[in-house]
Amino acid sequence: MSERETWTTEEFGSSHTGAIGVLLADGIVPDPVFFDTSSGAGGQWVSQWSVYDGGFAHAPRAAALRAVCSCGWSGLEHELDWEAIGDRELIEAAGDTADMCTQDWDAHTVEVDQSAVPLPGAVTALLAQLEEEIEKLAKTSPLAAVRAARRLEVTAVQVGYWPACDARRDTTVEQAASALGLSEDAARKLMARFGRWSPYQ
Repeated sequence: MSERETWTTEEFGSSHTGAIGVLLADGIVPDPVFFDTSSGAGGQWVSQWSVYDGGFAHAPRAAALRAVCSCGWSGLEHELDWEAIGDRELIEAAGDTADMCTQDWDAHTVEVDQSAVPLPGAVTALLAQLEEEIEKLAKTSPLAAVRAARRLEVTAVQVGYWPACDARRDTTVEQAASALGLSEDAARKLMARFGRWSPYQ
């Protein structure tokens, strides 16, 4: 594993982990860069986009940045203008380019949400109202808000049991993953949690 900044959404979690990816001039994705520690106790592999400035032999220079996602999606390539960057630190000089990548990934998660099975408007409205009411309750009675959140958690487990069982019978893991906007592994574990069976069956 290498270190770099990543992002997720509350609903889709690690199924759609976003990051800023790097491309070299030949279109190749560079390997992570190893940084040795001065203490001699080892080092760290890093793939954060800002280290690819060509300043060291082991850190090639990035030609373009793009948003990437753990689902395999990748965004548009945004070329880096090294003449304009000059001697400035890449993390500062290419901050606007990195922001464009973040926006690309945000648009990707919107597409994931739109491609998932739609919820009836009444259900969406009730969930939003419930969230708002619990947030208001938290301002006057945090413990009551915690209890309400706990009741919501219990209710989710109760109402999710039979739908999970029916979905297991009527759909494949691939279909469930697509409908839920999750990876197959995440969909399998979610269905198993609600249906109270082992995800490894």
